[in-house]
Amino acid sequence: MSDFDAIDSLLDAVTPQAELPPCHVRRELRERARLSKAQVARALGVSPSTLSGWESGRDPAGEIRTKYAYLLDGLNAKLATETTTDAETAPAAEQPVTSDTAAVATPSSTPGLSQDMDEDDVEPLVTPEPCVLCGRPAGQRVAGFAQHLTPAGCRPATTGAPAAPPAGQPTAHTPKAPVHTTRPASATQRSKGPARHAFQETSGPVDLIREAVQSALAEHRGDVDAATATLVKRAIPDAMRLLDETRKGARYDVIAHPWIPDILKKQTARGTDQIWEARPKWTRHELPPGRHQVTALDINGAYLSALKTHLPLGQLEHSTGLAHDRRRSGVHLITPPEWEHEAVLPNPIGRRDEPGPLWVTEPTLRLLLRLSGPRHQLCEPPQIHESYTSGATENLLEKFRIALKDARDTAIEQGDTVTLEYVKAMYSKFVSTMGESNYNRELYRPDWMHIIRSQAFANLWLKALKAHDNGLAVVRAMGTDELHVIGEWRRVFPEGRAVTEVKVKDTYTAATDAAEHEGEGE
Repeated sequence: MSDFDAIDSLLDAVTPQAELPPCHVRRELRERARLSKAQVARALGVSPSTLSGWESGRDPAGEIRTKYAYLLDGLNAKLATETTTDAETAPAAEQPVTSDTAAVATPSSTPGLSQDMDEDDVEPLVTPEPCVLCGRPAGQRVAGFAQHLTPAGCRPATTGAPAAPPAGQPTAHTPKAPVHTTRPASATQRSKGPARHAFQETSGPVDLIREAVQSALAEHRGDVDAATATLVKRAIPDAMRLLDETRKGARYDVIAHPWIPDILKKQTARGTDQIWEARPKWTRHELPPGRHQVTALDINGAYLSALKTHLPLGQLEHSTGLAHDRRRSGVHLITPPEWEHEAVLPNPIGRRDEPGPLWVTEPTLRLLLRLSGPRHQLCEPPQIHESYTSGATENLLEKFRIALKDARDTAIEQGDTVTLEYVKAMYSKFVSTMGESNYNRELYRPDWMHIIRSQAFANLWLKALKAHDNGLAVVRAMGTDELHVIGEWRRVFPEGRAVTEVKVKDTYTAATDAAEHEGEGE
């Protein structure tokens, strides 16, 4: 074979990729067809988060691209046909008139906001700005982003009717000429079953967990250990599917792969980034005089509780020299205040040897601001030098958290160890793999990972403060879930296995040197 023959063979192997419409059109077609991300993802054999990426900037490749293009072309043709039929059958006087200004909603015209946001986060705009979701003019800014207040505002008010085009363009009822994609050879033999099975809905988030457990147990014929191992192994993709299921109908799409500043990137392959999570690692230097019984308390579901935290919605934006904005969240370069209570309480920024400024997350900054406030007055406010933040909400993962919590509570009540281990693996691996991990390519949010972890550390620190304020002697605080105290702790913390309760990990006796010597002399 000559060199040219080899090149010709290589060129013959290269086939043109199927054309895809722009990202916003892909999303518009799916929404106009009233299909959820989970439905379409199941039909294509991908996760809903992958589909979300295709609707926000990324493109598939290979065979899956061909399938996706085939689906979009089919939706485009079907919706165009329906639009034409509606236009021909409707009386001329009753045909809807749409405009960009008609779709702009205001807070007063919207009776209820999403659970992710309250009215304090809505800022009316004097001059409409492009909506971050659909690009059309929006009359308000929500959590720092110009956008419509309802999903209907991001598309034409009449279902199935496209928005009115600019002057000189075809009318709203003129069907688009679809660019058909050749149907893949593997798709020529359609299943004889009803077409709706490809988009069949599940009954709810908690049912996803229950069905997965039942399926694993059936697969392994009731072998608890084998079923648990299988479920733990697939905990990451299952957690992502659950996340997408709980995000249905939410105002905000999860931006899975935003631009990330260098401070959130690993400096070396095996190194770390520049974010300080304020992990507690503290032991009291001197105990109160005498001999004491110390109780080591275990904080239940620490990472599960930490999913309720202020998470940035979009791409992080840089700012300098500004006061803290509670409507935003991210990471901050601060000079922490001096801490003068090391004898009885751990430093809220954790154990740090090097002085000077450091990058901390939103929970750490909010904890320091809270402790410097008039209620506690335990330290001076931190000095903020610069920040990377975005509009935020505390409830972004709330439905996801509640679904896991409910499944956990039910499993504990029924003694279901399989579900309990499965749920624990889902939320712990979800948090640990959303950064730079090869195990979760669906979500790349190292900022979220640091924020959730720091929230767990801040929650433990606040429990230490609660113990101290209620007369308990705090002996040790470690990680996310270990708190050692002296005193009647049951009057401060409820005992149990729920996420709002604590359980006893260990008890031991500790004494001062003087008490030890007195014991030896007796």
